[in-house]
Amino acid sequence: MRRHLALEQLTAINEIAGFTFASIGVLYAVLLAFATVAVWEKFSNAQTTVAQEAEAAESLFRLSHGIDDPGGAELRDALGRYRGVTVAVDWPAMDRRTIGGETRLAREALDAVYATLLRIVTAQQIKLPIISELMHQLDVIAEARRTRLIASEGTVPGVIWFLLFGGAILTIGFTFFFGMKSLPAQTLMTGLLSILIFSELLVIVAIDRLFSGIVKVGPHSVANVLALYKASDASVDANGQH
Repeated sequence: MRRHLALEQLTAINEIAGFTFASIGVLYAVLLAFATVAVWEKFSNAQTTVAQEAEAAESLFRLSHGIDDPGGAELRDALGRYRGVTVAVDWPAMDRRTIGGETRLAREALDAVYATLLRIVTAQQIKLPIISELMHQLDVIAEARRTRLIASEGTVPGVIWFLLFGGAILTIGFTFFFGMKSLPAQTLMTGLLSILIFSELLVIVAIDRLFSGIVKVGPHSVANVLALYKASDASVDANGQH
């Protein structure tokens, strides 16, 4: 800009440019704050959803001990297979953003848990309160899985991305129309503003895909339930051998 416009020309419009820049800055700050809060809330909700899925699986695992064997053991085996497929297949598929055919194995494993539970209920004539709680916990697992698969698609729509990056370019570019006697000072201020804006954009980009990238929701809670199942299974085998 200094090559095309003299410093005196830029200085002359500082006051008018200042009012316009203030309006642009406020509008872009609102959009940036909205996007940041939205992706952070989605990230927090995703963590809560995964925790609920793990808690429901653990509750179902513990309730299965109230069912006579071999039915209870079959239900725990089916639940253990589903948790294993979830960690081994579902999460990598969400990380690669290929949740189409790859997640079919997890869905089939979940269907097997439903089928096993319904078969046990029919065969053993389990009392209504236990049936209701077992089905409720299994429904929570299914709903949580569906929610995280949808969340893995991303939070910010394409039009918002256009506004975020277009607004960043517009806001930073507008500072070029100010005129200061000290060019290094103006360059430093513009540089600091650019760092601030693109740092916030980096946060939004990093969190937008909730189950992929550097910042993501991991399967730790789900894996802990799988470890609980394996530990309990090993304990039962040890007691049987003893």
